[in-house]
Amino acid sequence: MTPNDRTLPPEALDDWAAELRERFDLAEEDVPIALILDLARDVANGVARPAAPFSAFVAGLVAGRAGGSPDDVRAAVSAISQLALAHGRD
Repeated sequence: MTPNDRTLPPEALDDWAAELRERFDLAEEDVPIALILDLARDVANGVARPAAPFSAFVAGLVAGRAGGSPDDVRAAVSAISQLALAHGRD
């Protein structure tokens, strides 16, 4: 990858997710690409771009502490997205 190739086409993201799943013995439903990208969008737009990767990390931490199931991931992501969308509206 050259310095100018930092934006991945969708198939490259799929390839990267497959590599992560293989390396860490994860099922496909353990790596919800669209859900995490939606979270990143909501946080980037509602809070700030740098908050997106940090918030994704927090979602994983919260989901893991709750048990780590796909439902736990969805619940954590949903809660953080809601916070991000409401951020600054007060």
